[in-house]
Amino acid sequence: MSAAPPPFPRSQETDGPPELLQLGTGADEDEPCLRADAARNRARLLEAAARLVAEHGAAGLTMEAVAAAASVGKGTVFRRFGDRTGLLMALLDHSEKKFQADLLGGPPPLGPGAPAVERLRAFGCAMLRRSGDELALQLAAEPSAERRYTAAPRRFLRGHVALLLRQAVPDADSELFSHTLMAYLDAALIHHLTEQCGVPVARLEAGWLDLVARLTRTESPR
Repeated sequence: MSAAPPPFPRSQETDGPPELLQLGTGADEDEPCLRADAARNRARLLEAAARLVAEHGAAGLTMEAVAAAASVGKGTVFRRFGDRTGLLMALLDHSEKKFQADLLGGPPPLGPGAPAVERLRAFGCAMLRRSGDELALQLAAEPSAERRYTAAPRRFLRGHVALLLRQAVPDADSELFSHTLMAYLDAALIHHLTEQCGVPVARLEAGWLDLVARLTRTESPR
């Protein structure tokens, strides 16, 4: 019988419920102090930006276009987000917060209250659908190679997967396998498969369910 794999460094482990980690754009640090009208204006700008991305892709997202779509001056957009990169990060931050909230407190099986294997299945399918909706945005804001695995959102999501794996398969190396599962959900890979290879999202979801079933030694749902 082979020896158990050595543990990961303590800083990478996730023994308890994952801590809520956000992108931390810097622009949101003063959010509790925003006046109500400023908060509403920010939400309006983000809604306008999300519509533009949905209609024209991330390449069509400019500060001028957002200002026009939200019926405000261009200076308002620059003051709120700084530049286009700041706007992209704010859009992803908004989406990430909502997804994290669903994982930590939403209805099962994505949220608490369902068996770990069911939550793993729901997590991957939700991530695939989310990427399908905002793939261009995710690619445009992809972290650099040296930050890809240390960025707060990635750490949170991988920690969530590792926690579910430990519950579902206690004898597995959940730290390594969580990276394997997250690799299946990588935005660049999803773009390659769906846009360049023509693979439908439904097939990716079926593949995810099969992968989870094989890893957890459970039956794959029909």
